[in-house]
Amino acid sequence: MPRDFRGYEEPEDWLSFDEIERVVSAFVRLGTSRIRITGGEPLLRRNLAGLSARLSRLDGMKDLSLSTNATQLARHAAALKTAGVNRLNVSLDSLCAERMSKITRRDVLPSILEGLLAAKQQGFSLIKINMVVMSGVNEDEIDGMVAFCREHGFILRLIEVMPMGESGRNSGFVDLQPIRQRLKIRHQLVDGLIPGGGPASYLTSPDGKFSIGFITPISRHFCATCNRVRLSVNGTLFLCLGHEHKFEIRPLLRSGISDAELEDAICGAIELKPERHEIREKPGKLIRVMSASGG
Repeated sequence: MPRDFRGYEEPEDWLSFDEIERVVSAFVRLGTSRIRITGGEPLLRRNLAGLSARLSRLDGMKDLSLSTNATQLARHAAALKTAGVNRLNVSLDSLCAERMSKITRRDVLPSILEGLLAAKQQGFSLIKINMVVMSGVNEDEIDGMVAFCREHGFILRLIEVMPMGESGRNSGFVDLQPIRQRLKIRHQLVDGLIPGGGPASYLTSPDGKFSIGFITPISRHFCATCNRVRLSVNGTLFLCLGHEHKFEIRPLLRSGISDAELEDAICGAIELKPERHEIREKPGKLIRVMSASGG
């Protein structure tokens, strides 16, 4: 997040839990079966476990997951598991406390590790560690992160920086293709699949006890298979993180739209989803920053 970021949404513009449930219900009726709660940091939203329980009970919902920075996870892990959250994605770019403090501008590593161990104890079906690899920042820690994840049974996912906004474009892009090949040879990994249907391509150890994913929006984009959209806290539906395409749902909800009309609006919005992003070809085209879209 940019140091001087002030683009936070005012609480009166947030979708209520009733509104979120209504939109998600419409998506589920239209065939969506996997939902991820993300942010910002979703665990800062009061009673998130209550919202999770409401969403997990929807008829047709097969998989409810959560992305978090894990700083609040130790307090909430048990309630989230009880509420029906199946899987967790945890952002962790370094195992060095000093580096994490520099990246996040807070001393957070101890609380993240505490949260991870609490989640492991609760027995979530999958816990994924998301590491954004940045040149001159943490690319020398990949082997250490592999060892950490193997030790604890976590799935590691290496992610290329998306150059969204000035801060994103200055974050030190690292092409993950050579790293993928090096790790494949070094750890004798084979191609694998992990539940969740996300954008990562995976390598797995022959015994199946360790997996590592690679999310490569720049070096090898996955636009042709992308079936995701993102609903922001204020009801904006983003159709692609690499484009400005969006559709405003909140005004419709607050104008008394019927469920059938809501479903029609969502179907119309999906038609706006572009064929692919142009981040590499037109790096200055995307104005929106990641912190305004949800991390």
